[in-house]
This record gives sequence, structure tokens and C-alpha cells, in this order.
Amino acid sequence: MTFHTILVHVDDSAHAVQRMAVAASLARSTGAHLVGMAPTGISRFLYESMPPENNDPTLALHLDMLRAQARGALAAFSAQCAAAELPSYEARILDDEAGAGLSLQSRAADLVVISQAGPDARALEADLPPYVITHSGRPVLLVPAAAGATSAGRRILVSWDGSREAARALQLALPLLRDAELVELAVFDVASGEHAVADALAADPLPWLARHGVTATLAVHPVQRRFGPQRKHEVGEALLGRVAALSADLLVMGAYGHSRFRESILGGVTRTMLATMTVPVLMAH
Repeated sequence: MTFHTILVHVDDSAHAVQRMAVAASLARSTGAHLVGMAPTGISRFLYESMPPENNDPTLALHLDMLRAQARGALAAFSAQCAAAELPSYEARILDDEAGAGLSLQSRAADLVVISQAGPDARALEADLPPYVITHSGRPVLLVPAAAGATSAGRRILVSWDGSREAARALQLALPLLRDAELVELAVFDVASGEHAVADALAADPLPWLARHGVTATLAVHPVQRRFGPQRKHEVGEALLGRVAALSADLLVMGAYGHSRFRESILGGVTRTMLATMTVPVLMAH
């Protein structure tokens, strides 16, 4: 498998240039067609129930403003792609809100690229990453809100525990793993998880990866056991520490989820990474 189509969220936010640079870099390295998608921000279901724009001048003015903003963002996207000399790209405007629209459109893509929500993000912006992760049905690459990343995939850390989520993320990351100069699968030994390490080692993916042309190593890392409210962050912090130790530029992990969306649909490690990522993170749910 390979990436033939990459979808990137386009808007006029402060994070857009970096997000589009990472998407363009991946499109170039994988030979993929890059689709820049700019949502206008109003649900397509509302469009269907609204009166005709010509009958409501105020509504028409508002929609024109939203579409003009989207067209401006897409013009910047196209200029960035042209400057990067991408051979295959297109710009699309989408009359929909960002989460539902990107999730729907990503089902005709191999990878979707969005940004991490910044610390000052509004509620709708903060909900975008978990919504797309859980509803798109595609691997999602999250680009950190902090400045720095313009590419990803040369040095890759994979969080491995033998789970179906981790296995799915590993499979979907194969196009990047094949071309990486370093791939490490990290297993974290948490004292409370009696069978976690045994399961991760029993489901050894290294021979399978080798048959896919991926040279990788697998290492077990002990995690200091904690008690109290900080315990839920221990594996997430260990992942970030290992990213720094390897000088990794991409983290691959499964996105774990359950329960109600706004409360705990995403597991503790996933939520920790969404809040504190330092490099691009490829997640699959």
C-alpha cells in the first residue's frame, strides 16, 4: 500500500502554513496527490434547510464572506504548493463545518492532515482533532501547534502494545515506515499492566515489517510507577521522552477510545499526546 491521496485542512489560522508544509512534504516523498480542503464552517445540513440566499440579503452577505475567507486560504495553499513544485495538487472549497466535512471527505483519501489544537483554541477548534480521529475512518496526521515541524517521517517512533489499535496504526503507516532511516517500536513496561509486555512481545511485528521492506527495532522501556492523578500521564510522558531521545520526527500510535465523546471517548495516553505533542503524530482509531 501507499498514499495516493492526502487531504489537508486549509484555513487562515496561524498554524496553517506549517500544517500545509508537512502535508506537501509527505505528498512529495510519497508521490501522492494533495487535496487542500477549506470548509466554510456552516453545516451542510443547515445549508439544505436555509431559505434561498437571494431571499435573505443578510444571509447571502454572511455566506459570501465565509466563502471569500475560504477562497483566500485556498489561494495561499495553492501558492505554497506551487512554490514547493508539487506535481499534483488541487484546492477545494467545502460548504460544511470543519469536523464533519473533513471526516466525510477524508473517506476518499489515504491520509488526512490537521493541526493540534493550540492552548488558546476555542471549543470548536479543540474538538476538531478528536472528532476527525474518531469519525474519519482514516489515519490522521496531527501537526503540533508549536512552530518547528515542516516535514515528518525520517525518524519514526511507534508506540507498540500488541493491541488492534496499535496494529492498525502500524499497518496504515507502512508507506512512511518503508522510507524512514530509523524505525523503533517502543513497548512501555508499566508495573500495573501484568500482561501488557508479554502480549506486545508475543505479537512481534518485526518479521511482518521486514516482509514489507521495513527495517525496525523493538525495545522495552520501563516506566516508573506513579500513584494519584498523575499516573494516567506516565506512558504519554514516556513516549515524549523517547521521541526526544531518538530525535524522532514522527510518532505513530493507535488512538484508544470509549465512553462519551466530550468526556472520555479517547483514552488517557491519546489525550495526553493531543495536548502535549512535540512532533507530528499519526493516529489511527
